[in-house]
Amino acid sequence: MRRIIRVFPRRTSMTPDDELAFVGEPPLLRPEADEVHISVTFSWDRPEAERLAEAWSAFYPDVKIGGPAYKDPGGEFLFGMYLKTGVTITSRGCPNHCPFCYVPVREGPLRCLPISLGHIVQDNNLLACPWDHICCVFDMLREQKRAAVFSGGIEAQRVGPAFAELLKTIRVKGVWLAYDQPEQLRYLRRACELLSFLPRRKLRCYVLIGFGKDTIEKAQQRLQEAWDAGTLPFAMLYVSKKGHTTSDEWRRFQRTWTRPAAMFSEMESRFLRDEQIKFAEVG
Repeated sequence: MRRIIRVFPRRTSMTPDDELAFVGEPPLLRPEADEVHISVTFSWDRPEAERLAEAWSAFYPDVKIGGPAYKDPGGEFLFGMYLKTGVTITSRGCPNHCPFCYVPVREGPLRCLPISLGHIVQDNNLLACPWDHICCVFDMLREQKRAAVFSGGIEAQRVGPAFAELLKTIRVKGVWLAYDQPEQLRYLRRACELLSFLPRRKLRCYVLIGFGKDTIEKAQQRLQEAWDAGTLPFAMLYVSKKGHTTSDEWRRFQRTWTRPAAMFSEMESRFLRDEQIKFAEVG
């Protein structure tokens, strides 16, 4: 079996942590390996990845570079290879063509993959898969020792009673919905009603902010709507292909809506203010 070192330009919550996974420069003590793969998720990391490829080439003759940032369409999912142990991807692509998303361009139409073991389901759009595939994923999850996490972002419009009933058959640590555009609010509310058996801390929601002509005021409203629907929102600040983000003001705003403790404190303060206003009006 070939020994493959995987190198990543930056560490994320999904980065592998085994003895052949590295972030950044070659270490002083280097393991024996047949190949080195530089894995790049974000397009703005390409310059650093190419620098790292040159650095690792000084010690290993076979260095390859690739990943989503290089429009890799993704093949069969390799458990524990480029994502940490526990993460699984059971499908690639997406049937939607959202203007802010690179998945359909990079991975193409939706296609199902052989199901690998794992409790963290990272599919782009699991509920777009055929129902029998979804049921097989749940069969796999029932066999896992750890509670399931659907962290890829469940499309709220596709959440129906059957999916809600399936969730009740497994242990769930977290379900992440997606609320990217204002017209999706009615679908988010309906999904939250169907999933109301999950407490807020287990029902998370990615909320896209900073895309196109978005403003902080509009983003604040959508995040509040996601909270009012029953989720714990998570602000996803749009980043262009070149890594350009919006202003420091946007980044500060995002931080507030990525920290659960801060959100609960803000919502509690807002509730108290509203109650005081109601009391004053009655008085």
